[in-house]
Amino acid sequence: MSINSIPKKFQINIFNESTLHANIKEWYAMPGDQPEEKIDGYFIDLVRTGEPQLLIEIQTGSFSSIAKKLRALVENHKVRLVYPIPREKWILKIHPSGEIVSRRRSPKTGQPVEIFKELLRIPDIIRHENFTLEIIMVKMEEIRCADGKGSWRRGGVSIKDRRLLEVQDKLLFITCSDFLKFIPKSLECPFTNKTLAKSLGQPVYTARRMTYCLKKMGAIKEVGKAGRELLFETDDSLFAKNEKIIQ
Repeated sequence: MSINSIPKKFQINIFNESTLHANIKEWYAMPGDQPEEKIDGYFIDLVRTGEPQLLIEIQTGSFSSIAKKLRALVENHKVRLVYPIPREKWILKIHPSGEIVSRRRSPKTGQPVEIFKELLRIPDIIRHENFTLEIIMVKMEEIRCADGKGSWRRGGVSIKDRRLLEVQDKLLFITCSDFLKFIPKSLECPFTNKTLAKSLGQPVYTARRMTYCLKKMGAIKEVGKAGRELLFETDDSLFAKNEKIIQ
């Protein structure tokens, strides 16, 4: 999906729900998919018919708010969680009247490794045989308004909405071993959080999130210490326990 037109004015009263979520659902849907079907007491974003049936949930915010739902659904259904990460983000500033003030590209560039910030909430679900995760790398637009109602960190500027401009790439994780794609091939085992962070060019806290999640899902194991640093290595024998097939 690519959206090139920019309206001259936004109506603020339409921003009560996320346009980004609706955009992704429209982009992801295939012919025959059933939107907003109720299954086991939960409304599902998209239900894809077939053998087996696939329940597709699109999450644009924290995984904390969807964790309970996922845990319930994976017990009896194949579930795929779709999560967008903005590789490119544009900031559109509007006046409280709706008039566009400015539009600029954010200097921040999102990376797939950011997924571990959210996976901390559901490491137990990741290894479930009925669960798969798809990351989509997107170009998006964030609409902000200096209305004095937003976070103090942004000086009172509110985030009114977000919308999808383009899907640039997608990454599907079917088995727990798929997550080892995040570990550079050049990294020697055993490794520590510090050596992993250096190899990735990421802060140490990102490496700690990674090793916590990878250990919980069985993709790596703790094998000792080097001083005060934990040592980790991969274990191919663990992967057989995590093999999953999705149609």
